[in-house]
Amino acid sequence: MERRYRLRENEDFQKVRQEGRSWTQPLMVLCALPNGLSHSRFGFSVSRRIGKATVRNRVKRMMREAVRRRVSQIPPGQDLVLIARAPIARAPFREVEAAVEGLLSQAGLIK
Repeated sequence: MERRYRLRENEDFQKVRQEGRSWTQPLMVLCALPNGLSHSRFGFSVSRRIGKATVRNRVKRMMREAVRRRVSQIPPGQDLVLIARAPIARAPFREVEAAVEGLLSQAGLIK
């Protein structure tokens, strides 16, 4: 995912968490906030409670890939943060992809 499509600063993550709306699934939480830009930005958060570094990195890669496959369907102008929950550590990619799609649908970002 290109750098301009990523949320990288802690302040941006905090702003989306505090001011945005959120939707939940058993595997993850989606927080969204309009950003006023001509493109959407994405952030991924995986806590140490999920597992050791290799597990956390694997989870982030799966979440990024699931979003990358849907990015063309997401309307521009949103900051989105996906926060992993504990069961995601044992979930196969298909479940992660279905969870991302479900959250984006709940949020009204894809049809």
